[in-house]
Amino acid sequence: MKSKPSKTDLAPRLDNQLCFALYSTSLAMSKVYRKLLPKLGLTYSQYLVMMVLWEQNELTVSDIGERLFLDSATLTPLLKRMEAAELITRVRAVNDERQVIITLTKSGDALRVKAAELQNEVFCATECNLDEVIAMKEQLIALRSKLANNA
Repeated sequence: MKSKPSKTDLAPRLDNQLCFALYSTSLAMSKVYRKLLPKLGLTYSQYLVMMVLWEQNELTVSDIGERLFLDSATLTPLLKRMEAAELITRVRAVNDERQVIITLTKSGDALRVKAAELQNEVFCATECNLDEVIAMKEQLIALRSKLANNA
């Protein structure tokens, strides 16, 4: 006679969860960046904002938020700290005072070169080859898109 499965047999297992694999990998990646970003004097969140501005300078807060999947309530205090550190300037748009334009300062733009060096260190920390990194990134972007469509 077959016994009935116990409650622990039916419980979801942490190591079988995609969400936990993504979460714990994100934590591990954050540790790598936490070790490297002091060279730039940036937090990880500030680094992401800088990357957006290095790609395209003079963006609105909402443009940056869209790119980083963050709302303005989260971004505003971060941007204020970055302005105090003289990495960016925040100026109200002339044509619409509700919009704030974020622009890199000379010192913020100068960090771009150091940041490029940092990328190689992150790549080495993954211990993956370039094809593996590209494939993983593409899979994660596709997954993010599918999840966003179902959220």
